[in-house]
Amino acid sequence: MIRAFGGYAWHVFGEADPPEVDTTAATRLRSCSTAMKSRPAAVIFILVTVTLDILAMGLIIPVLPKLILDFLGGEMTDAAKWSARFAVVFAVMQFFFSPLLGVLSDRFGRRPIILLSNLGLGLDYIVMAMAPTLSWLFLGRIISGITTSSIPTAMAYIADVTPKEKRAGAFGLIGVAFGIGFTFGPAIGGLAGDVNPRLAFWIAAALSLANWLWGYFFVPESLSREQRKAFELRRANPVGSLTLLRSHPELWRLTTIQFLAYLSHNVFSVWALYAIYRYSWSQGMIGISLMIVGIVTAVISGGLTGRMVTRFGEKRTLYIGQFFGASGMIIAGLAKTGAWLLASVPIISLWNVSMPAAQSMMTHRVSEREQGELQGALQSMRSITFIIGPWLFLRIFGWFIEAKNPIHLPGAPYFLAGALLFTAMLMATRVEQPEIRPTSTGPVRDTVPPESIPSAPIAPIVDSQENI
Repeated sequence: MIRAFGGYAWHVFGEADPPEVDTTAATRLRSCSTAMKSRPAAVIFILVTVTLDILAMGLIIPVLPKLILDFLGGEMTDAAKWSARFAVVFAVMQFFFSPLLGVLSDRFGRRPIILLSNLGLGLDYIVMAMAPTLSWLFLGRIISGITTSSIPTAMAYIADVTPKEKRAGAFGLIGVAFGIGFTFGPAIGGLAGDVNPRLAFWIAAALSLANWLWGYFFVPESLSREQRKAFELRRANPVGSLTLLRSHPELWRLTTIQFLAYLSHNVFSVWALYAIYRYSWSQGMIGISLMIVGIVTAVISGGLTGRMVTRFGEKRTLYIGQFFGASGMIIAGLAKTGAWLLASVPIISLWNVSMPAAQSMMTHRVSEREQGELQGALQSMRSITFIIGPWLFLRIFGWFIEAKNPIHLPGAPYFLAGALLFTAMLMATRVEQPEIRPTSTGPVRDTVPPESIPSAPIAPIVDSQENI
């Protein structure tokens, strides 16, 4: 059955059955040489894929709450409850499907999974754009949760093509892709939403389908045949996949820290409703505010993460970033004007340096053959926070703004997020920093040279002096 699925996956993307691996010394030497040259270019290819994916997702952030609000006749409290349900169902789907896709990427390669995700997401946005009722919109969100898997697979892709000592910087570049996507996505989505909320979904669909075409023609495979791992249903089980995260005490501690961080990040599910309620912002202004978040995130992730890791190490970078994130959350909760909320953005955004540091530290504690499984397990854990977080923060927001309750405190969700991040920061001070041996010399066997892949046309990989 697995063999049949594998053949199907290869044929779907215009590829023949996987050829036998040539194990001669000459072929290995040639593959290693080309792999080392292709690393920077391969990272650039996958960053374009992630950027387009985040750009499409960012488009609907300012408009989905407003569309839900319109379906409910403008009732803010009901909109908060339904927004929580949308977020929870999205997370439940990711919880069940992300481990499966992560394990499949370990078996069949990263490229087929990324392509399936992008194609499915593009078709799903079309369903949401045409949704005649709230139930249809809800169905579209379910499909989104199933198909949105390219990010953890892209993380595994980065781990495939990057030496261990450079992974924190490479994961930081994923933050740049997020920053670019969230710079232009929400801004375009907000402006499109002022015209028609559904227009943003059509633009998102076009971007996702363009992303699928980009991946089909230009993104090479990153996982060599010899590094692939046999499919095991136990590893694809969403609960069983979490076993990997408990395989090492320090990995489990980092998992707990990341759990608190991801849970805190869900406070942004309140951003649009919070801004509408407290500052009377339009969809366009919400989009502009998220554009500012994206710009600051891109600058910090691309310009600061690598430098901080080099100077302070991954461990210190981890808890320094969490300190600033917690401080920024408190400021956001106290902000009485929109200007003060925007002033909190650069402080919160300094939190972004901690995510790549934690991600890199976790990849050091599993084998190269388990990177996809690790990313799938992390996505499953992240999905648990997506199930809990939006419901938690949106319900807290709804309770503290309801007139019948004795305390009026709309910033309460941000205060909770700040407390969680301070807790994670204290835990991060006790993490051990592993010793990493440079792997820049010697044979490299974890990347497939693009010219060896019998697939659709692929752009040539050229020599580059860029260091990741």
